[in-house]
Amino acid sequence: MLVISVISVILFGTTLASLEEYAVSVPKLDIDNLDNGYHGLVRENETLVEVTPAIRAVGSPVCSFRIVNKHHGEAPFEIISKDDGYAELKARRSLNCEKRKNYKFDIAAVGCNGRQSISATVHITVSDVNEYAPTFSEPSYVRQVDEGRIYGEIVRVEATDRDCTPKFGDVCRYEILTPDQPFDIDIDGVIRNTEALDYERSHNHILSVVAYDCGMRQSLPVMVTIKVNKVCRLGWRGLPERVDYAPTTGKQELFPSASLELCDVPCNIRKLRTRVDLATRHIGKGCDRDTYSVQSQRKLCGASPSAIDLLPSPGVGAEWTKPLISDEGHESDQMFEFDGSSTAVSIPNHVLDHNLPPTFTFATWMRHAQHPNQDKHIKEHILCSADDHKMNRHHYALFVRNCRLILLLRRDFSEGDLNIFRPAEWRWKIPQICDDQWHHYAINVRFPDVELYIDGQLFHTEKKNPEVIDDWPLHPTKGINTTLTVGACWQGSDNKMKHHLKGYLAGLSVLVGETEKPEVLNCLHQCKESLQVPAMELLQPGMELLTNSDLTEVTVEGDNRTNLETLVRKVGYVNTREFPTAGRRNIRLTTTVTCDNEKTVRVPDAQTYVMVLKPQTPSIHLNGTGNMARKYEDFRMGVKVLADIHITGELKLDKCSLSIYPNLNPDHENLGVPEEMLKRLGMAARISKDGVVITGSDMVFNYEQVLRLIVYTNKKPAYYLNRVFKLSCSELNGRFTSNEYVQTLTVIHPQPKDPLPAHATINQHSVLMRPAAVVSREYIPSEHMAMVATGGSHAVTIIVVVCIGFLLFMIILGVVRIRAAHHRTSAEEQESEMTWDDSALTITVNPMENAERKLEGNNAEFTDSDQSDSESSSDDDNMEGSCRIPDSSEDEDEPPVRSRKHDYQNVSQLEWDHTTM
Repeated sequence: MLVISVISVILFGTTLASLEEYAVSVPKLDIDNLDNGYHGLVRENETLVEVTPAIRAVGSPVCSFRIVNKHHGEAPFEIISKDDGYAELKARRSLNCEKRKNYKFDIAAVGCNGRQSISATVHITVSDVNEYAPTFSEPSYVRQVDEGRIYGEIVRVEATDRDCTPKFGDVCRYEILTPDQPFDIDIDGVIRNTEALDYERSHNHILSVVAYDCGMRQSLPVMVTIKVNKVCRLGWRGLPERVDYAPTTGKQELFPSASLELCDVPCNIRKLRTRVDLATRHIGKGCDRDTYSVQSQRKLCGASPSAIDLLPSPGVGAEWTKPLISDEGHESDQMFEFDGSSTAVSIPNHVLDHNLPPTFTFATWMRHAQHPNQDKHIKEHILCSADDHKMNRHHYALFVRNCRLILLLRRDFSEGDLNIFRPAEWRWKIPQICDDQWHHYAINVRFPDVELYIDGQLFHTEKKNPEVIDDWPLHPTKGINTTLTVGACWQGSDNKMKHHLKGYLAGLSVLVGETEKPEVLNCLHQCKESLQVPAMELLQPGMELLTNSDLTEVTVEGDNRTNLETLVRKVGYVNTREFPTAGRRNIRLTTTVTCDNEKTVRVPDAQTYVMVLKPQTPSIHLNGTGNMARKYEDFRMGVKVLADIHITGELKLDKCSLSIYPNLNPDHENLGVPEEMLKRLGMAARISKDGVVITGSDMVFNYEQVLRLIVYTNKKPAYYLNRVFKLSCSELNGRFTSNEYVQTLTVIHPQPKDPLPAHATINQHSVLMRPAAVVSREYIPSEHMAMVATGGSHAVTIIVVVCIGFLLFMIILGVVRIRAAHHRTSAEEQESEMTWDDSALTITVNPMENAERKLEGNNAEFTDSDQSDSESSSDDDNMEGSCRIPDSSEDEDEPPVRSRKHDYQNVSQLEWDHTTM
C-alpha cells in the first residue's frame, strides 16, 4: 500500500513538471531577420498573396497566426494555418491598385498554450493589371489653319490612363488612323501638316486619332477636324502635277482646270501676259525629232540627194569619223563632240572636191557655249580648207569667234581680176551661237549673195549685221594643194591642226552646184513634238496669241483676264512621232501683270510636266528561201541573192545591210545593185568586200524590190562549195532592228565524164601487164574527189575486176604450159584435147621481182591508199580501154593541181604474143 502511494506520488510529480514546462514554452517565427520582415505580392482581382519567405512558426505547437498591428488602419487580409507550422496569407476581397498600392501590418504566431511569438512586419504590394485604356481629355478637337503654310503645331491632343503603374498608366504613343493625309503626330500628341494645304483640294481634313499606353492598349478614337481657310495668293490654280501622254493619241490639253488668282493687286490692271514654255532641250538636238539618219531626214524633207555628208556615222567607207567622240545615235542624229584641243578630222579627197563653185550650201547642227576665260580673238573652226604644206592660206572656212558666226570665202585668182576687191568674209552676230543649245545653221551661197538660215528661218539682214569684209583674190601658187578639215584648221607651215572647235556638231553637209530650198531647211528643223495653240476663234478683242517657230512657246496677252484663262486651258501638247522618246517634258507658265502706272507685278511661276509613255516596240521580220543551188553558168552570169525575200512587221525602213562570209574576192567576185532604181527612189548603196549597205528611209515594198535585184557574180565558181549571205534591216537609225536572215548559195559542181566501156579493145600488138602495186594513178582534184567516188565508183570497180581476172587467167595458163613440158606424153594427149599452140607464147616465171625492187625505192612516195588506188589504174602508154580511169582534169574550170609523176619503166614481166589466139 505504501509502495503504491509512493509510485503515485512520483508519477503525479512528473506530470506536473511536464505541464509546467508546456505552459512556459513560446512559439517563434521562422525568419532570419525580423527587421526585414515579410514581403508579399498580390495581383489585382486576386486574393492569394505570394509571401517571401514563407510564413512558418517553430519552437512550440502553433494553433493560429494573427495580425497584431495595422500600420495604416486597414489590413483586409487573413492568415490561414497549414500543416507543420506553415501558414498562407490571403486577402479577404479583391484589391484595387488604383485605390491602394501598398499595405503594411505585423503578424505573430499563437501557440496552442496561448502564448504569442514576437511579431514581424509584412509588406504587401498590389500588382497592377492593364485594365484601363487611355482616354482623351476632350471628346473632339477642332482647329483652323490657312492654306499654303507649314505649321509646327496645329493642335495638341492629350490622353490619360487610370492604371496605377507607369507600365500601364502612362501614354506612350499617338497615331493617326485616317490614311493618306498630309499630317503626322508625335509622342506628345502634337499634330502638324507635312505639306502646304490647299483650299481647292480640300476644305476640311477630318482625322481619327488614337492613343496607346505603354502596354500597347489602344484607346477609343477621337475626332480631330482641321479646317482650311482660303487665302488669296497671286498665281495659277488648278494645274495638274503631271500629264501622261500616250503615243499616237494626238493633242492633249495641259491645263483644263487652270485659273489665275490675282487677289488684291495694288493697282489697276492694264495688261496681262502669260507664256507657256515646253522644255525639250535635254532630248537629242532640242526636241523629239524622228531618229532617222541625216540622209533619211533629207529625203523625207525633199532635200537634194546630191548633198555630201562630212560627218557620217562611222563605218565602211566613212572611217574618218571613227576617232571622234559620239553618242549612240539612237535617240537622235549622230552627234560628235569636239574638245577644243585635239579633236578634229581630215576629210578624204575623194569625198568632196575642195574647189567649190560659186553656188553651194553649208548646213550643220551645232551646240556651242560661251567660254568666259577664252580670248575673244580665238577662232573655232567648224570647217576649213587650207594649204596642205608650206603656206597657211585659208581658202574657205566656217568658224566661230567672239560669239559670231563667220564665213570665209576667198576666191581664186582665176575667177576674176586680181586688182578688184570682192566680198570675202561675212560676220553674223547672233545670240544662238553661244547659248549652249542645239540650233540648225544653213548658209546658201550664190556668190556674191549669201543667206543665213537659223532653225529653218531666214536671218534678216540688219545694219552691219552681217558685217561684210572685202579682200583681194588669192594669188597663184604652184605645187600646193589643199586639206579639208572639220573641227579645226590645218596649218601647212606647222604641219599640224590649230583653231580647234569646242562644242558639238551633227549633220554637217555640203551641197555643191545648187542651194537648198527654204522649205527644206524649215522641215529639217521642224520638231515632231510641240505645243498646240488654241483655236483663233476663241480670241476676243484686245487679246493676242503668239508662238515661236518651233511651237515650243505660246504667249497669250491682253486685258481680259477671263479670256486669258480660257486660252491657257486650251493649250495642248502633241507628239506626232510613232515611236517618241519616252520620258519627262517640263512645262512652265510665266505670268506678268502690268499696271496703269507702268508698274509690273510678277506672278510666281507655275510648273508641271508631261510624261511621254514608252511606245510598244515594233518588230521587223525577214524570211525567204534560205538555201539555193546554182550551176557554174548561173554564177558566171549572176545570181539574184535575195530573189524571194519578204519583209513584214513595219511600213518603213531606213537601212538594210547584206554581208557575205567570207569576204568577197575582188579578183573574180562581185556584188551588183540596181543603181537606176536606187537613184529613182532616193536611196544610197555602199558596196565593199564585206557586202552592201543600203540606206534611205522608204517603204518596205521598195526595199524588197531593191534587195531582190542584188546580183552576186562569180567568175570562178569551181573554187567554192557555197557562199553565205546575212541580211539585217533596221528603222529609225538602228533603234529597231530585224532578225538576221541567212541566205546560202550552193555551187553545183558538174559530174565527171563517163569512163570507157569495159569491153574496149586491147592493143593488138602487145600488152605489157604491170603489177597492180606499180600501176600509175590519175590525180583527181580534191574538190571533185567526192563526186568521182560516188559518180564513177561502179565503173571503176568493173574495170579493176576485169583487168585482175584477165591477169590471173594468163598466169594460170602459163603454169599449165610449164607443167606440160615435163610431161610430154601426157601433154600430147592433153594437147589433142585442148588444141593449144604455144609456139608464140613466152612466159617469165617471176614477173613480180623487178616491180618489188622498184616499189622498195618508192615507198616514201606512196601510201597505202595510193597503192590501193594504183591497183585500179594503169599506165596511159600501155593500158587503154577498160583499164584507164578518165582524166577529170579535162574540165577547163577545174583549179590547177600538181600531178604526181610515176617513173616506172616498162619491163618484161608477163609477155605473150596473142597473134595465135
